[in-house]
Amino acid sequence: MKFVVGGAYQGKIETACKMFGLNESDMLNGSNCDFEEAFTAKCIKSYHSMIARLLADGISPVEFTKRLCLENSSAVIIMDEIGCGIVPIEKFERRRREETGRCGCILSSASDTVIRVICGIPVFLKGGKE
Repeated sequence: MKFVVGGAYQGKIETACKMFGLNESDMLNGSNCDFEEAFTAKCIKSYHSMIARLLADGISPVEFTKRLCLENSSAVIIMDEIGCGIVPIEKFERRRREETGRCGCILSSASDTVIRVICGIPVFLKGGKE
């Protein structure tokens, strides 16, 4: 598994395309895809949005992510970092932030490559250039 993480609009998608030979057409959008498609997807972008949708539907994002790691270990996962800044007032948003962090830890652990993208620059946290 490959995990690409970073702030919003930092160049994560472009980095994933360049590093792993992907096109945006290879990417499943976590904002609106069918959950089951994730288990066969080549790449999932906006995984943080999928986590919010899972929570809203009463599905455990942690259990879903563990299953994803087992069943689709070759996938590239792209996720925004959302844990920085002011703690949200709304309970759902606090829970979403916490669950997103937990899922990021699971994805990082299961991935052979973890890249944090800052201002379009890939920083390898785990693994190296292929």
